[in-house]
Amino acid sequence: MSAIALTRIHSRTRELAPGFVVSLIVAAAASFLSEHYGAPVMLFALLLGMALNFLAGDGACKAGIEFTARTVLRIGVALLGMRITLEQIAALGWKPVALVVIVVVVTIGVSVIAAKALGFQRLFGMLTGGATAICGASAALALAAALPNHPQKERATLFTVIGVSALSTLAMIVYPMIANWLSLSPQVAGVFLGATIHDVAQVVGAGYSMSTETGDTATVIKLMRVAMLLPVIVCAAMITRLQGADPAGKRPPLLPWFAVGFLILACINSTGWIAPVVQGSVNELSRWCLVVSISALGMKTQLKELAAVGIKPILLMVGETVFLVVLVLLLLRWGM
Repeated sequence: MSAIALTRIHSRTRELAPGFVVSLIVAAAASFLSEHYGAPVMLFALLLGMALNFLAGDGACKAGIEFTARTVLRIGVALLGMRITLEQIAALGWKPVALVVIVVVVTIGVSVIAAKALGFQRLFGMLTGGATAICGASAALALAAALPNHPQKERATLFTVIGVSALSTLAMIVYPMIANWLSLSPQVAGVFLGATIHDVAQVVGAGYSMSTETGDTATVIKLMRVAMLLPVIVCAAMITRLQGADPAGKRPPLLPWFAVGFLILACINSTGWIAPVVQGSVNELSRWCLVVSISALGMKTQLKELAAVGIKPILLMVGETVFLVVLVLLLLRWGM
C-alpha cells in the first residue's frame, strides 16, 4: 500500500512539475524586475504570466498551472494569517463588518433585479451577483452547486467564472490608482480594495502593491466577504429545496479551508508565542506563494473567450462591478 501511495505521489509530482516550475521562473523574473524598476511585483507577475498565456492550453504545463493558480494561492492566503492578529481585526471596529454585510446583500439584490430587466433568469443574477459581491470564481462555483439545475446553468457558470476573473484582473491594476487619486489613507484604501475586488488573489496583489498596512486591511475585509458565502449558499440551498430541485455532484465547502487556515494562524499569532524569525519565514513563504500563483493566474487569463457570449451578460457583470465600487465609496464617505 505504501509503495502504491509513493508511486501515485511521484506520478502526480511529475504531472504538476512543468507548470509549477514555469510559474516559479515567471515569479523570479517578476521579482527581479520589481527590485530593479520599482513597480509592484504582483503587477509584473500578472503581466509576464499573461504574455505566456499559450502555456495554459492543452500541454505539459496545464495541470501544474491550474494547481499553482488554485492550491498554491490558497496556501499563500492561509499563511497570511501569520501577519494578522485578532487585535488588528478588532481595531477595525464594527463598521467594516456592517459595510461588508450591506455590500453583499444590496449587490446581490440589485443583480437579481438587473438580470430580470435584461431578460435573464433571476438565478443568473444571483450567480453573477454572488460572484461579484463575495469572492469571485470560488463563489460562482459554490453557488452553482447549490442552485437548481437548469439547461443553461453550466454555460452561465463558465461565463461567470471567466467574466469575474477578467474583471478582477483589471481591478487589480485600476483600483489602486483610484485609491491614490482619491487620496485614501492606507487603512481606508485597504477597506476599499478588500470590499470591491472580486477574487482573493487580486485583492492581495492590489493591497500589498500599495503598502503592508493596506494589504493587511484588504485581506481581512476580503475574508469577511468570503465568510458571507456561508449564509448566501444557505439561501441558495433553500431556494433549491423550495423549487423541488436536487442538484447532483459534489458541493464545495461552505467555508473555504484557506479562510479557516487564515483564522487559525491569526489566532496562533495573536498569542505572542511565535518567534519573530518564524513569523518572518512564514511571511516570506506566503509572499512567494502569492507571486507564483499570480504568475499562473496571468497564464490562465482568457480575455478573448468573453467575446463569444454576447454583450448583455457582459454589460450585467460590468454594471454589477461598477455598482459595487460606487456603493462602497458612498458607504466609506458616509463614515462606514
